[in-house]
Amino acid sequence: MEILGIDIGGSGIKGAVVDVTTGQFTQERYRVDTPQPSSPDAIANAVANVIEYFQWRSLVGCTFPAVVKQGVMQTAANVDPSWIGTNGQQLFEEQTNCPFIVLNDADAAGIAEMTFGSGKGRQGLVMILTFGTGIGSAMFQDGHLIANTELGHLELRGKPAEHRASNRIREEKELSWAKWTKRVNEYLQYLEFLFSPDLFIIGGGVSRKYDKFFPLLEVRTELIPATFFNDAGIVGAALAAHATAK
Repeated sequence: MEILGIDIGGSGIKGAVVDVTTGQFTQERYRVDTPQPSSPDAIANAVANVIEYFQWRSLVGCTFPAVVKQGVMQTAANVDPSWIGTNGQQLFEEQTNCPFIVLNDADAAGIAEMTFGSGKGRQGLVMILTFGTGIGSAMFQDGHLIANTELGHLELRGKPAEHRASNRIREEKELSWAKWTKRVNEYLQYLEFLFSPDLFIIGGGVSRKYDKFFPLLEVRTELIPATFFNDAGIVGAALAAHATAK
């Protein structure tokens, strides 16, 4: 079975048709820039653009960088604040005439990794962390998702962790890999102190360059790169939609 997955991020909106029995794309990924300002109407139009590109008329799984409950956005850390309280699921359905399932972006990435990727078959407390525009988090206890954790907003040195250790900060401040990894180490060690996880899976755009910083990480917890890299959100969104539709 094929389902269209869409991953909405702070800088880009990506989509692909996913075979939910394998987690693989059946068509090439399509990407558009996230509009600025990233208002609900502007993003809905961009999502409609992705839908039209694939000429899709069926169920869509869609991620969003926020706490999402019953399709309603509860936060808006890396998008326009007007998203707070917006029913994104309803908005996208009205804009595209397609049924939608909307969930937190990092939760979707975690679903992909736990189903077909680096976390497959792993028990205990697994934490998937995505380093991109912000820092997304997904937590699984014995394979069960603990939704909407948003641990990128934990405070470090008086500010949200993602304002110190996201990949966006590395690029904006032109930090060397060593200097950036020192910040990541501090963040991961704080998570170890709070949660004592059994496994860290590192995803997001920067995960494709894991060889640049993994050797510099100093944590007790087992640590591995994501299998799907920056495509995990698309795959997980499709899987979540399929699970809901069963």
